[in-house]
Amino acid sequence: MSQPISITNDFALLTDKLKDIRPANTFVLVDANTKVACLPLLREKVNLQDDHIICIPAGDDNKGLESLAYVWQQLSEKGATRKSLLLNVGGGMVTDLGGFAASTFKRGIDYINIPTTLLGAVDAAVGGKTGINFNGLKNEIGVINPAQSVLIYVGFFRTLSQDNLYSGFAEMIKHGLISDATVWKHICSADIENIDYNKLPELLSESISVKEKIVEIDPTEKNIRKALNFGHTIGHAFESRAIERGETKLHGYAVAWGMIAELYLSYKKCGFPKDILYQAISLIKEGYGAFPITCKEYDRLYELMTHDKKNEVKDTILFTLLSNIGEVKINTVVEKQEIFEALDFYCDSVGI
Repeated sequence: MSQPISITNDFALLTDKLKDIRPANTFVLVDANTKVACLPLLREKVNLQDDHIICIPAGDDNKGLESLAYVWQQLSEKGATRKSLLLNVGGGMVTDLGGFAASTFKRGIDYINIPTTLLGAVDAAVGGKTGINFNGLKNEIGVINPAQSVLIYVGFFRTLSQDNLYSGFAEMIKHGLISDATVWKHICSADIENIDYNKLPELLSESISVKEKIVEIDPTEKNIRKALNFGHTIGHAFESRAIERGETKLHGYAVAWGMIAELYLSYKKCGFPKDILYQAISLIKEGYGAFPITCKEYDRLYELMTHDKKNEVKDTILFTLLSNIGEVKINTVVEKQEIFEALDFYCDSVGI
């Protein structure tokens, strides 16, 4: 289930990979943003040999059946075969949806992920998970099928807004918490406001390796891969609730807010150290602000959590919690009232 991951400042590796695969034809999936910001540079540097461009609207609210069907339709109408290749050039929305489209078209064609966001590089594009949102729920439909390779071109991150950089950094914070004290120290000392692009590849490699090692042990999320869901049970509920309210919140921000609540649960139920709890909260508060909620929304947030994919029994919500940095407790049952307490703690922590 492994996939080669390369972090680079040029596109020579992609050129070599295309020579190895020798696809019958190449399709490039982009969204409206990456078509403008990233595609021209890619086509300038790499000979894609009569590539076909498929462009979908930008934004996570477009990661659904309509966009998926459009990609399938374009592949079909433009002559894709089992020997075709799909390049997914974009953030997590593009690599998630494109990976799922490739995995299911003609029962599966090869695809390569070229993440153009920090979030995509450290999370969505690696690990083999693909999927779409469905029925108002994040990543409800999908398969696990690794890309042929993942090429991370650091230069693309220079096109990102500060908000999008912070969104990706949230997953790096998570990787620090679930790995070890050294990685956590590096994350705490990172300056996301003033990125040193010469040092960024090393920081990226360290963060991505956390996920790679876990995925290698448990590729289909039967056990320890659930560690990667830390912060996501409540984070996804925040994200879905924002959509219901007609708002758009970046995934990493929702995960950051979710980590505040889930760190509290870790402290209360697993003995997570109080000093690290407040160190992490301080780090998150500094960069992510707050998602305003009231106690009147707690029941709806709880209902959204019941749809989390980690849950194995109806009406029982399972969390990934921590007893310390790198000490993960998967499948931890948390009662409704405890979740409400965690939401109270979140509100108090961010000053709502």
